Amino acid sequence: MSNKTSHESDVSFIQALAELLRQNDLTELQVKRDYGENDSLNVRVSRQTQVMMQASAPAATAPTSAAPTTAPAAASSNTDPASHPGAVTSPMVGTVYMSPEPGAAAFVSVGQNVSEGDTLLIIEAMKTMNHIPAPRAGTIKRILVEDGGPVEFGAPLVIIE
Repeated sequence: MSNKTSHESDVSFIQALAELLRQNDLTELQVKRDYGENDSLNVRVSRQTQVMMQASAPAATAPTSAAPTTAPAAASSNTDPASHPGAVTSPMVGTVYMSPEPGAAAFVSVGQNVSEGDTLLIIEAMKTMNHIPAPRAGTIKRILVEDGGPVEFGAPLVIIE
């Protein structure tokens, strides 16, 4: 009976992971649960997204009076911040926090000079607060994430020049 209960709780756990994936607009989650010696659950939940294909197709096929006004905005957003040489990317999936605690001043702001090793922000992953350090000295040119927002592995966080 404990195996059945364990199986039912595993199914509920996997369903909860799938819901987290959808709610936070993530493409993949991987979790390993150790229950004891030689007893574990290793789960990988992923989904495919076609947002880029859907977004580009209407722009190419629907020339309307609104297209000229949206085209410059789309062109500027198409420059991938992750390809910028000063981009600092996320080392993990999690939730971004711009300050050490609610109500406190943000670690960094646009125009601020930072030194190598200065904390740029925190990413919470699996109840662990991970301080993300500046990989080099420079000036914060752009902050590409929002406080409390989800972030995926490899997503650009800030740009330092």
